[in-house]
Amino acid sequence: IRDSPQLVSSPIGAAYDVSSAYAIPAMGAAITGHPEAYSYLVESIRRFPTQEVLAQMMRDQGFACVEYENLLDGIVAIHSGFRP
Repeated sequence: IRDSPQLVSSPIGAAYDVSSAYAIPAMGAAITGHPEAYSYLVESIRRFPTQEVLAQMMRDQGFACVEYENLLDGIVAIHSGFRP
């Protein structure tokens, strides 16, 4: 699972958090004319479960060997697991 998780506290994460609040809606408005859809996207990303919460949700659904890797200081995380 590739997700847009809660950011790890770091300068990169902080810069992404601030810039995404403005850049994503502005780019969406420029491309589609609908900034509100992209403001919703930013809020949706912020409400996404933390990496560990998502990993536990996967375990609760029967996945084994669940792990995740943060990329770019947590801007993106890749979760993996398998069902026995």
